Amino acid sequence: MDIRLNDLNKTIVNCKKCPRLVKFIRKVSSIKRKQNRDEVYWGKPVPGFGDLSSKIAIIGLAPAAHGGTRTGRAFTGDKSGDFLFKCLHKVGISNSPLSKNLQDNLKLKSTYITNILKCVPPEDKPLSIEISNCSNFFDKEILFLKNLKVIVTLGKVAFDNCMKLYKQKFNIEQKFIFKHNKTYKLPNGLIILSSYHPSPRNVNTKLISEKMMIKLFKKAKRLATS
Repeated sequence: MDIRLNDLNKTIVNCKKCPRLVKFIRKVSSIKRKQNRDEVYWGKPVPGFGDLSSKIAIIGLAPAAHGGTRTGRAFTGDKSGDFLFKCLHKVGISNSPLSKNLQDNLKLKSTYITNILKCVPPEDKPLSIEISNCSNFFDKEILFLKNLKVIVTLGKVAFDNCMKLYKQKFNIEQKFIFKHNKTYKLPNGLIILSSYHPSPRNVNTKLISEKMMIKLFKKAKRLATS
């Protein structure tokens, strides 16, 4: 890993800017789920991971309470991540269909995964000040990915907050409408590709399917190499 990105990740892990989130992480890490009661939770902000030469970035809103907050890696150890990595493996982005923990030797090909917010918020609803506090981390992560071509946003909330940051950055007045498999091109050439979130609810109600997600990531790969 690039030393600058490593230093950024250390800063992210040690961040305590948002007292409400620090308190909630402690609560989640002490009042564990029954199936995880014997585990030691990560219990800190969760940095991104992946290939520094990535052309694709996959962006969620925040780590899951008993997923990333438990394992220390985004989309790792929860059902959303199980579905996501199954699809990433089928399109050749991940070397494994499962993402279990930091020691599982999972590797991503030309792809970086992170969240806009590095800490899990109560009820998955961050405050605007918390998004603002974390936006600097997200912005730096993206800047370190010098070959980045495509950002895939998972879910409407992640899409809205990602676009809000870029609208402010580039002073864009255009209205961006969330729609699955929709693309937008930013002034700096980056392409935003929006996707439904791979949550159990969306999968069970068939709002998103494995076929749809695979199609979307194949599109992301095409856009990243075109």
